[in-house]
Amino acid sequence: MNVLIVESSPDLGLLWKKHLERQGAEVALVDSQEAAILALYAGGFDIIVLDLVIEEGSALAIADFASYRRPDAKVIFVTNTSFFSDGSIFAHSPNACAYVQSETPPEDLAAMVEHYAAMR
Repeated sequence: MNVLIVESSPDLGLLWKKHLERQGAEVALVDSQEAAILALYAGGFDIIVLDLVIEEGSALAIADFASYRRPDAKVIFVTNTSFFSDGSIFAHSPNACAYVQSETPPEDLAAMVEHYAAMR
């Protein structure tokens, strides 16, 4: 299972990465739109964990590019805001498979990643 994490908070991204690696995943961790696009060019990912509010760039642009470059890759959106809490993210991003809060326990996020990656 190959996972791309796009998260501006280094501590949170590293926490998620370590949990996923313990489950045997190959994980790339990036913190910006530019780095995410380069990663999507370079490798195949089964699933993308994407913070909706990244410091550099647009999460929706990353998801849009992923739907073109890696159409089979599912996206789990995470956020610490109420933006898109109405579920409209699924209308904006056809590759979205889940929408969770940043405070979701890392073991729960890891379980969702494993579940959705297996559905590919």
